[in-house]
Amino acid sequence: MNGKLRLPPLNALRAFHAVARHKSLRQAADELYVTPQAVGQQIKLLEDALQVKLFERKGRSIEPTESAVLLAHYVEAGFSEFAEGVRRITRSPYRDRINLNTSPYFATNYLLRHLSEFREEMPSLDLRLTTMIDMPDFARDDVDMTVQWGYGHWSDVECTLLVRDPKVICCTAQIAATLRKPADLLDCTLLDTVKSKHLWTDIFRHLGVEPGEQHGSIGFDDAASMRRATLQGIGVGLLSPHDAHADMRSGELVAPLGRDILDDMPDDQVPGFYLLVPRGHLRVQGVAALHRWMVSQDWGRDLIRKDHATNRG
Repeated sequence: MNGKLRLPPLNALRAFHAVARHKSLRQAADELYVTPQAVGQQIKLLEDALQVKLFERKGRSIEPTESAVLLAHYVEAGFSEFAEGVRRITRSPYRDRINLNTSPYFATNYLLRHLSEFREEMPSLDLRLTTMIDMPDFARDDVDMTVQWGYGHWSDVECTLLVRDPKVICCTAQIAATLRKPADLLDCTLLDTVKSKHLWTDIFRHLGVEPGEQHGSIGFDDAASMRRATLQGIGVGLLSPHDAHADMRSGELVAPLGRDILDDMPDDQVPGFYLLVPRGHLRVQGVAALHRWMVSQDWGRDLIRKDHATNRG
C-alpha cells in the first residue's frame, strides 16, 4: 500500500521536543506556558498515535526510551529547520548576512589569509565571523556553517574535509634528553587538546607501543594554550606542522623522535578541519555560495609553502 505517512499533531511533537530536552514534564510545561497535565496529555496522544512507548517514569523523573532518543534526534532537526526558515524570511535586513563560525586556530592560521580572496569573489555578501571552539547550536547561536577540528564524525550535516591537521611530537631539549625510544613517552606528561581524546592512543599504537599506564596528561581547550605549555617545558605536545617547524627553527623545541615519525599514520587517524553545514541551509543562495568557495580553496597550500621555507632555513 502506497498511502502517505500520517504525521502526529504538531502540538504533540512540540511537547515531546520540550520533554525530551528537559526530561521533566514540569520544566517542559514552564517552557510551553501550559500545565504539566497538558504536557502529559500531549505525550499520551503522541504515544497513542505512534503506538510506541516514549518515556518511562522513575520516581519523580522520567527517562526517554530508546525510541524516544531516536525520535528526538529527528524532531530537533525538524524544529531547527522551522526556526531557520522563519528567521530567513522575517529578518529581511539580514538576508545577505552569512554567519560563519570556525575554531580560533583555523581562523588565525588559515581563514584570515584568504579573506581578501573571498571579498573579491563575493563582494555583496556580509560575512560575520565567530570563533567558538565547541560545536555551535546552529539555530540558537545563529550560525550558518562552522569549521570544526576532528575526524569527520558528524551526522545530519553536510561534512567536508578542508585540510588535514597532522601532528609533530615536540618538547624542549631538556625533556628530549630523556626520550630515547617511543616507549619513553609513557613516562612523560603528555599534552593535547580536550577534543583529541584518542590521538595519543592512536600514536602509541602506530609506534608499536602499548599505551598501558601513562604518567599523566593535561588537556587544553585550544591548540595555542597547548603549544605554550609545550614551550614552557610542562610536557610533550602534539603541534601542527607549521607551529612545530617554527619552534624548532627558533631552537625552542625539538622533535625527539624525528619530524616525520607520524607521517604514515592512516588517514582515519589523522584529524583535520571540517566544514559543517545543515543541509537545509544550503538552500540559501549566500550560504551555498560561501560553502562552494570554502570547499574549493586549497587550504593546505600555506602549509606547503611554510614547510619549504623551513627546509631552506
